[in-house]
Amino acid sequence: MSNVEEITIRDSMIRLGQLLKLANLVEDGVEAAELIKNGLVKVNGEIDERRGRQLHNGDTVTANGHTVKVVAPDAG
Repeated sequence: MSNVEEITIRDSMIRLGQLLKLANLVEDGVEAAELIKNGLVKVNGEIDERRGRQLHNGDTVTANGHTVKVVAPDAG
């Protein structure tokens, strides 16, 4: 069973393509777009092909055999 790495973001939301880069799951936006377009990225366990998908606190993303969890600041 693989470990889930927590990725802390500055705001309450981050887009899928941005998270893949922030978490070092891809080298750049081009690689992120290719992975997403080819159905190789899962959000909360389901394939998501929307690069602009909004991710919030607690969402998980799996790509290239690694899973990360979004940790956002309190929305207060």
